Amino acid sequence: MSFVFEPMPTVGIPVKDSDSLYPVRRVYCVGRNYAAHAREMGFDPDREPPFFFCKPNDPESIVPVPENQAVTIPYPTETNNYHYEIELVVAIGKDGKNISTEQAKDYIYGYAVGLDMTRRDLQMSQREKGRPWEVGKAFDYSAPVGLIHSIAETGELDAGDIHLTVNGETKQRSDITHLIWNVAETIANLSTLFELKQGDLIFTGTPEGVGAVVVGDEMRAEIAGLTGITVKVV
Repeated sequence: MSFVFEPMPTVGIPVKDSDSLYPVRRVYCVGRNYAAHAREMGFDPDREPPFFFCKPNDPESIVPVPENQAVTIPYPTETNNYHYEIELVVAIGKDGKNISTEQAKDYIYGYAVGLDMTRRDLQMSQREKGRPWEVGKAFDYSAPVGLIHSIAETGELDAGDIHLTVNGETKQRSDITHLIWNVAETIANLSTLFELKQGDLIFTGTPEGVGAVVVGDEMRAEIAGLTGITVKVV
């Protein structure tokens, strides 16, 4: 049997100090997982179970960012309010479901810096109508991701500066200790809803300070201990 057309290629993200690529299977994102960001979006943060949404895993959506190189992404259609959101990205390295928080670190392959680019006006209009967020979150070039650092290299990341600049000016700065649901808790919660598998990426949420970028703006996203990424809007 053959396919009626050529299947979509698998996106591979470079791994630090390796010739291998990490193959992306699914992309999960956690919504409003920093208290200050939840407040700036008009919500009172609490410890209710986290909620999740997804981004596509295709080569038009996931943008691997090589080390020491900037990438360009196009300003998307149908928006006048295009936002950056820096996030710690967790790469899953082992299949599992109903994972405990104590076991969660055993399922982590590594970590990366990511940007959850957002058509904020479309997201908000859909939210106000009680509709899904896909048009605001799951569009082409919406997920730049840097090199993946293995957990063997970094150790378990439960603290560290997270910092984004636009044209050299700091816009977001926090610490991943401020996650409402930390990485282990996020993995545990998500694994009750889906069986996590090798190749899954989890965008763990963004701190306060989100805002718009326009054509010509250059973003630099950094998390302590990981390779930062530079992304320019064209």
